[in-house]
Amino acid sequence: MRVQRTEGRLTFLSVRPSLHFVAVLAVVTAACGARELPPSAPSVLLGRPIPDFRRPTLDGSTFDTKDERGHVVIVKFFAKYCEPCKRTLPEVERLHRERPDVAVVGLDEDEHEWDAREVVATYGLTFPVVHDAGNILFGRYRVRDLPMTFVVDASGSVRWTAASVGAHDALARAVEAAR
Repeated sequence: MRVQRTEGRLTFLSVRPSLHFVAVLAVVTAACGARELPPSAPSVLLGRPIPDFRRPTLDGSTFDTKDERGHVVIVKFFAKYCEPCKRTLPEVERLHRERPDVAVVGLDEDEHEWDAREVVATYGLTFPVVHDAGNILFGRYRVRDLPMTFVVDASGSVRWTAASVGAHDALARAVEAAR
């Protein structure tokens, strides 16, 4: 952009980019699939590989983050005692039902497994849920408060985090951007 001074005023003159530059920018943007991430909650894990884990789920299967490489993954931390979690869990469940191509795993931080089972039943959760006995994963993911949600891209890097209620639209946009 050029600036020109005339009669004591500054006039901003736009600089027309070359047609070649515009064409290259369009190709690069399309190739990269540029999708903008919504604002993220702070986390030391942003842009870093997900802390991998392999744990039994409440339904008797096993969830292994390494098996999910190549897919977008949502990692949702919650607990029965967490009031805001009661509003975010239905958002994650709805997204899980709408997007079967996205892997979702819930990590329950309650002291007792029966509390985790009660949360699953209360909210009709259909995604795998791990009872994080001893809050091991809570520590590995450096979660400070609940609820906490991580969106992981297909290569296994944390792309977005949320620590608030009402982030379904932002969560859906983050999932789309992580694809």
